[in-house]
Amino acid sequence: MSLGAVLTAIITPFDDDLRVDEDAFVSLFHHLIATGSDGVVVCGTTGEAPTLTAEEHLRLIELACAERPEGATVIASTGSNDTRHACEMTERATEHGADGVLSVTPYYNKPNRRGLVRHFGEIAAATDKPVVLYNIPGRTSLDLPPDLLAELAQIERVDYVKQADNSALGPIDGLGVYAGNDDAFLPTLEFGGCGGILVASHLVGPRMRRMVDEPERRAEIDDELKPLYRALGTTTNPIPVKAALNLTGRRVGGLRLPLVEADEAELAVIAEALDALDLR
Repeated sequence: MSLGAVLTAIITPFDDDLRVDEDAFVSLFHHLIATGSDGVVVCGTTGEAPTLTAEEHLRLIELACAERPEGATVIASTGSNDTRHACEMTERATEHGADGVLSVTPYYNKPNRRGLVRHFGEIAAATDKPVVLYNIPGRTSLDLPPDLLAELAQIERVDYVKQADNSALGPIDGLGVYAGNDDAFLPTLEFGGCGGILVASHLVGPRMRRMVDEPERRAEIDDELKPLYRALGTTTNPIPVKAALNLTGRRVGGLRLPLVEADEAELAVIAEALDALDLR
């Protein structure tokens, strides 16, 4: 099945007491679909999954599946460095109605190649939905090189990869490729990839949609958006995108420790990029 081309890694809004704000989450989800996203990835890094309880995590997946607009896709981030836990979360997300699952490379314990093949094989067996591998060596310290990705593609239901290593960006035999970084969206579309799992689409969804629908304008739009991409990388994601949403009037609250809110210098960079695009 097609999961869509513009997928937003949706943030998790919090209230003033840093509790999950379900109403704000649903409102943002509907806004994203109305402004060009085909679907969302729920409870990824951008959604602050590391500081969500398992109950909060599963509730957000359940909520997204129950409240999704017609035609929108929900990809549940269910990865873990504990295979048993990843399988349990994958099973629960599937029961809630997710259209696919995102599974990150196991972090910290750094399994070898045979362990990685076993890990993703167990996860794929825990669902009847597509599995999107997530290669982000900058956060996991472990890379899934192209030859290993091609091997993992032989596992039934391992159908896609979110590639967040720009140096390895390119087609993978047997896998649909999603850009894992906003600045890789253009080259991914150009080589025939599926699209992107994006952050800037919280703010410029219609323009990123046009990059899919108007291929002759892609380079021009990408050039226009590069300052925003850089601003959203001024400090650790999702600090900048939450700051940007708050600055544009969409209240999404703060962040749970160990993440902290953007400081004055970071806010100035973010505000300048927003103003350049008339976003506030």
